[in-house]
Amino acid sequence: MKATRLNLLNLKSIPIRTFWISAIAFFICFFAWFGIVPFMPDVVEDLGLTPSQKWNSIILAVTGTVFARLLIGKLCDRFGPRLCYTWLLTIGCIPVILIGLVQTPLQFLLCRFLIGFIGASFVITQFHTSIMFAPNIVGTANATSAGWGNLGGGANRLGMPLIAAAVVSFGVADEIAWRYSMVIAGIVCFLMGLVYFFFTQDTPEGNFAELRKTGNMPVLKKDKVSFVSTLKDYRVWILFLVYAACFGMELTVYGTMDDYLQNSFGLERITAGNIVLSFALMNIFARTLGGFFGDRFGRLKGLRGRVLFLTFILMAEGIMLSVFSLTTSLAVGIIFLVAFSLTVQMAEGATFSVVPFINKKAIGSISGIVGAGGNVGAFLAALFLKSKSAMAESIAIRTNEGLGEEAVKAAQAAAASSAMSNGYFIIGIFVVVAAISAFAIKFSTADEEAVFQEMEGKMAMSTVES
Repeated sequence: MKATRLNLLNLKSIPIRTFWISAIAFFICFFAWFGIVPFMPDVVEDLGLTPSQKWNSIILAVTGTVFARLLIGKLCDRFGPRLCYTWLLTIGCIPVILIGLVQTPLQFLLCRFLIGFIGASFVITQFHTSIMFAPNIVGTANATSAGWGNLGGGANRLGMPLIAAAVVSFGVADEIAWRYSMVIAGIVCFLMGLVYFFFTQDTPEGNFAELRKTGNMPVLKKDKVSFVSTLKDYRVWILFLVYAACFGMELTVYGTMDDYLQNSFGLERITAGNIVLSFALMNIFARTLGGFFGDRFGRLKGLRGRVLFLTFILMAEGIMLSVFSLTTSLAVGIIFLVAFSLTVQMAEGATFSVVPFINKKAIGSISGIVGAGGNVGAFLAALFLKSKSAMAESIAIRTNEGLGEEAVKAAQAAAASSAMSNGYFIIGIFVVVAAISAFAIKFSTADEEAVFQEMEGKMAMSTVES
């Protein structure tokens, strides 16, 4: 039976145990995915990366994930989340390990691209929790598992340096400790793949393969839904855009905010890094809040209520980012940055409180498409900011040639700050437009009634066909 409560201490419950293992697996994937970020100064020095190659590594890190997320959703519908997660972790660990062995910038960029494939773990996590929890709690379960998994993208800023310090204590040279740290992260991914295989199952009733043998397939596979028909549903593409506007922008802001805070407010690298870390750590509760309020509005206003809350919180996100981009005071800027952090993560949770209700027979495919939207958004936003920043910096360098190295660096920092500020403002406007488009998502009366009956207990909570 699907769980109707998120009782996190009830580890005897299959849905709860799956929730924990899935969230931990997602955490480890994100930890490894962005594990190289704290070491980038060492990597730049070790491999001799140019500024352009450094930017390209950021873009490539999210590019591979687009393809992986599109594919993994369909694979989940067919083979089940247990096997998909197992293979993703055990194969995905290979480029994580190999990046610790690279010797050239090209090898490094290739590994960053391939490591991005483990970002597809998000889709499997959302798929698995979607078929483990009932409609009254699925938004909260999805948001919490994803939010706690996303913590891996911030925890690596503390965890990776600690791993490197431990490696150095065994006599490894400090300048190559990043290599050993990435190898260790890859090994942990492999071990987590084994845990997923032996300690989870696809549905509360059993694994897909077993259910096929007994003739009891989950409801989501009752009728085969073609991938093409999924692509024709306009609501899927609106949610694709919405997730590009929330998760995509979170990735972009998270990846560029260190430099922006240093250039705009004169902060030290460590201070700026700690601020960005606190921004990431808000995933502990912020994304859960988005799912919680999505469920709450769903109980009050039905599926339409979920959409209305998503529209509201996404619009708030865009406004907060645009206002932040205009601030010149650090104190005021931090207030709006925190507000942006809260709303962007709540919007992510609210998005996946809507996704499970678009088409229950194609949850995997839809989750994959929407999840890929986040990475497409991050990719395009990173390209946009790179072009603006690079152009502004090159003009500043040419204009201030001959004035001394310090003057050129100061002009370059000011130009980058102004370009990024303008870029953040434009991105905020894009988010508001995406929020308005979300209002167009509609559900039929039959969809509303089916969910209402299931929540009221008039429909069986089982995921197995009778």
